[in-house]
Amino acid sequence: MSMHDVDGLNAGYASALLEQYLENPNAVPSEWRALFESHPSELVAAHPGLARLLELLQQDGNGHVAAPAPAPVAAAPAPPTVELSEAAAAPAAPPAAPPGESLLAAVAAAMALVTAYRTHGHLAARLDPLGSEPVGDPSLEPDRREPKLTEELQRLIPAQILGVHVPGETLAEVLPELRRTYCGTSAYEIEHISDHEQRVWLRTVIEARRYHEQLDADDKRRLLERLSEVDGFERYLRRAFLGQKQFSIEGLDVMVPMLDEAIALAAEEGGHEVVFGMAHRGRLNVLAHVLGRPYETILREFEGERTLEAVAADPEGGTGDVKYHLGAEGTRRTAAGEITLTLASNPSHLEAVDPVVEGRTRAEQTDRSTRTGYHDSFVAMAVQIHGDAAFPAQGVVAETLNLADLNGYSTGGSLHLIANNQIGFTTDPADARSTRYSSDLAKGFDLPIIHVNADDPEAALSAVRLAMAFRRRFCSDVVIDLVGYRRHGHNEQDEAAYTQPLMAARIERQPSVREQYARALIEEGVLTQEDADAMAARVETTLKEAHERLKTTFGQDVPAVAYEGRIPAATGGEVVTAVAADRLRGLNEELLRVPEGFTVNAKLAKQLERRRAALEEGGVDWGQAEELAFASLLVEGIPVRLTGQDTERGTFSHRHVVLHDAENGQAYAPIQNLAEATASFEIHNSPLSEEACLGFEYGYSVAAPEALVAWEAQFGDFVNSAQVAIDQFMVSGLSKWGQTSRLTLLLPHGYEGNGPEHSSARLERFLQLAAQENIRIANCTTAGQYFHLLRRQALDPSARPLVLMTPKGLLRLKQAASALGDLADGAFRPVLGDPSVGRETVRRLVLCSGKVYYDLVGHELRPGADWIAIGRLEQLYPFPVAAAAELVRLYPRLEELVWAQEEPQNMGAWRAIRHRLEEMLPEGVRLRFVGRPWRASPSEGYPTAHLKEQNRIVREALS
Repeated sequence: MSMHDVDGLNAGYASALLEQYLENPNAVPSEWRALFESHPSELVAAHPGLARLLELLQQDGNGHVAAPAPAPVAAAPAPPTVELSEAAAAPAAPPAAPPGESLLAAVAAAMALVTAYRTHGHLAARLDPLGSEPVGDPSLEPDRREPKLTEELQRLIPAQILGVHVPGETLAEVLPELRRTYCGTSAYEIEHISDHEQRVWLRTVIEARRYHEQLDADDKRRLLERLSEVDGFERYLRRAFLGQKQFSIEGLDVMVPMLDEAIALAAEEGGHEVVFGMAHRGRLNVLAHVLGRPYETILREFEGERTLEAVAADPEGGTGDVKYHLGAEGTRRTAAGEITLTLASNPSHLEAVDPVVEGRTRAEQTDRSTRTGYHDSFVAMAVQIHGDAAFPAQGVVAETLNLADLNGYSTGGSLHLIANNQIGFTTDPADARSTRYSSDLAKGFDLPIIHVNADDPEAALSAVRLAMAFRRRFCSDVVIDLVGYRRHGHNEQDEAAYTQPLMAARIERQPSVREQYARALIEEGVLTQEDADAMAARVETTLKEAHERLKTTFGQDVPAVAYEGRIPAATGGEVVTAVAADRLRGLNEELLRVPEGFTVNAKLAKQLERRRAALEEGGVDWGQAEELAFASLLVEGIPVRLTGQDTERGTFSHRHVVLHDAENGQAYAPIQNLAEATASFEIHNSPLSEEACLGFEYGYSVAAPEALVAWEAQFGDFVNSAQVAIDQFMVSGLSKWGQTSRLTLLLPHGYEGNGPEHSSARLERFLQLAAQENIRIANCTTAGQYFHLLRRQALDPSARPLVLMTPKGLLRLKQAASALGDLADGAFRPVLGDPSVGRETVRRLVLCSGKVYYDLVGHELRPGADWIAIGRLEQLYPFPVAAAAELVRLYPRLEELVWAQEEPQNMGAWRAIRHRLEEMLPEGVRLRFVGRPWRASPSEGYPTAHLKEQNRIVREALS
């Protein structure tokens, strides 16, 4: 084979191999390597640097033309016979490589050296402001190469063939630039990225230093002024409120100018909002200088810790959370226009806010007036500020990163900034993670990582510019590892020297970044020492004046209003949830309509066809009632978002909102094609994740209060893994932050012999968390009740999260189905009575909730127990006091009220509602519990044991 054989039609394939060869000669087959090294061709002509190298190979290394190469022979000659003693005495020296081959080997070594800088240069970078020596890597040393890359050899190797983008004509000129680029105060990890285009783009812009813009004198002065504000704010708080927690930003001061830069670039790209998520470190500084919260409001929070008069004098009232957890909203004018800034409220579960921020961002990016919810990722951007100990350790980080490229969750790229203190509370990195960097988790998601020294503010701004450019081009997340330190302990009351004495001593000697940058600008002649001092003095004066203004408001006659007084009370008004029969008929027909040529699965087509008759003849099951409820909301202009595990079809194959063509697999959702719909319907299968997915939907629902947002678990007990999102946001956000939503949890619940893990949605936990009308909890028994409950949840002007125990076996149970009239004329009823028995004969009222009702009414003992009425509690919280009491009063001869449940006595609703049941008992009526005894596990593991226990419960209730 000759090089002429691969020119022309095969040039594309050969070019690809040549690119591999140029990066690593050993990566291509030997015969191709021989061709590239021995023959001229059109391919070589396309690479001038390689052509020049081949010219050099024709010389002897001193500029003289080498002798022509001998013609190739068929086989190598046999080695000469050597006596053993002779060989041992005088081992033959290996033949010297021809000069051309030596230079070619040097080129290969140079290529490997370039690759080493790109891959491992960060190991030699000066990233630690405290001055620790980088570990380095032998692959970065030219003398470690084979052959050794001497200065003479480096001058012979043209830069063109190395594929680098730094300035220089030869390797000797390029190498210092590579060191400056990859081993300075910024470093990069990009070679793990699997996308070739992303890798090449990143190499190009990093090495060309495209985003390392040189600041002019005015920009440098503005940067110093910003650092002075950041530094002065922390110093003032520490002096004025000695000993109070502020979780100072000091050591990572440059974070604020970095956020300034990100905001400006987001606005420049057409963004209308930036949503921030961060823990407590530096939060007050971000509130003041990024969100623009007035100094007085922050100082008031500090004064409130010393005197209640400080917060009582605020018309807003005292807060329901500590100052460094509070969220805020603000606007900022930029050169490109005004942009909204939102800092999400966050609990002490450091990374729990991550998916909430992504959900809020997605909601801002979504046009819910379109049928499918048109998504524009440039409308808003998420900025996540992580802790260096939390980023690799908290599982919700990985769960959230996994959402980044999913169709239903992508926000077009988030900016992740790791606030790297190089310590977690008192735990050293060696005890906190199994990786070198806190950012290493991001490698598994193919994200570029930019490391930067927090004491080099100009490099830090360059890192943001690069990150934003990458997001703009590839709509992908980016991670910046901002390596700094923590000036004080975990908080201002903590003594870091107890556990890290050497680090604490080193930090004490470390000048602030403001001081260092001021000194650098003075040396450059940009400003004088007097200018720098004046900047700091102005900040001090501004803060003092704000503090004095605040103090004048103390003790004024302003009524104290508790924070919870701002919680919107439930309206108590009835919401009309019925939908006209003709409207339902029309919607039902549209929901059964598919495009011409679309082939529905034959088995499924029969099931769906039954929905047409069910509407008129009765038998509207759970799936049909749900879809009609959603469809009716869409034509009324109410957006709906439904996500969860296997939600498009439904875990129990009951929903089928998204159909798949049996011939070509194409998906089609009739509900997204309703003729009169004026709002979006979003439906997405979620990853097998709970905390991040539920947190995401909570964030979405907060930002889209007009929408009905629902999340469905595969089985109810799966929600256990989302407990942090439930505890810290969903049930307490109203009390802590005045923040609520219509988030709806659909949790399959019911004891059907599927074992401990697939029986209970842990109803008792939600009831324990219910207070001050913060949430709603229901356990419906008919499709019609479900229909009305969904519509009430969407239409009630008083928004609250809804926790709904959804059924499994009832999904197709004939007795649980409803008729058209139930949907067209009815309403949700929190308590259902028993019309099958005479009121005068009833001596026992069995009250229950959910699926166990059908076990009771379907049992063989039921026909002979006409003295027993069976009532249903459909809404468990807020407890329907009046409706439940009215049910009890219906039976004048009542002697006993029995609460029957499937769950063990220490689970389910019993312990949460017992006091309510006792309060409504007429005189002389006793209360009794029937259910499983106290258990550590929700249910039995064997179906036969389940049936036996279920039968015992029902017999005890009815006997």
